[in-house]
Amino acid sequence: MDLRQLEYLVALADERHFTRAAELCGISQSGLSAAIRSLEEELGTSLFTRTTRRVEPTEAGFALLPFARSILEQAADARDAVVKAGRAVSGSLRIGAEQCLGLVDVTALLERFHRRHPRVETHFTQCGSHDLLTMLRAGELDVAFVATDKHLSGLPRTVLGREPLVLLLPPEHPLASRASVRLDALDDQDFIDFGPAWGVRTMNEAAFAAHGVRRRLRCAVNDVHTLLDLVCRGLGVAVVPRHVAAKPQAAGLKVLPLADHNNPEWTVSVVSSAWGHADSPAAHLLELLGDAPAEPSRLTA
Repeated sequence: MDLRQLEYLVALADERHFTRAAELCGISQSGLSAAIRSLEEELGTSLFTRTTRRVEPTEAGFALLPFARSILEQAADARDAVVKAGRAVSGSLRIGAEQCLGLVDVTALLERFHRRHPRVETHFTQCGSHDLLTMLRAGELDVAFVATDKHLSGLPRTVLGREPLVLLLPPEHPLASRASVRLDALDDQDFIDFGPAWGVRTMNEAAFAAHGVRRRLRCAVNDVHTLLDLVCRGLGVAVVPRHVAAKPQAAGLKVLPLADHNNPEWTVSVVSSAWGHADSPAAHLLELLGDAPAEPSRLTA
């Protein structure tokens, strides 16, 4: 039993889905499955029951889960204590993120960074991805966590994960009985969407325009929970990243996958000019992501 196996166990227990857990851990689905099987063989018992639709922890899996979480937390605390003792980092760090990115927990990352480097003065800004990229280019941010493929030309970034978009709608909506929906079936519908600076808003506008679909934007919001509330109240439908549909506030809504073959993927990236500056506070924050490459990609978009 090693730390990596326990990390996979926790991710699979949380996501209840092999593909999503593998994406979260940055490993292939086959690699995650093999690691879980190896752990089950070592312990001599099944930790998960598997069906074609869902994965559920067994009684043994539930029994192991709190110990796995505790071990992973203690291991992280131990690493942080060693780093804190060996490297006294000071200065300031300006971080920005779009709300509810799902594929990275920015607040947990900030907490861990503060434990490691308490002498660094951190400043956090939350707004839409396009505004964050403008601030980064203007030198007002050191690191930005964004959800867009647009306006990234020349900026070094690392992709943290991708998700499909899904349709959220009230259960009484005429389309709610379908198993999936094509974009052209949404022509002339009322929509709830995010403000123009949000990455998913840009994706939605491009996708609907490419399919020649007209949509009436009834409400534009800058908060995920407000969007879910408005959809629940029947004011419109919404196309959102898959993890938003898994929030407790969306429990009463119908979730439909989009059936078009060329739908864009919602992509979360960390963008920073700190790569190559190993002693900067921003570089130490990026270290905590664990899977950042030595040389980030520079993508044209």
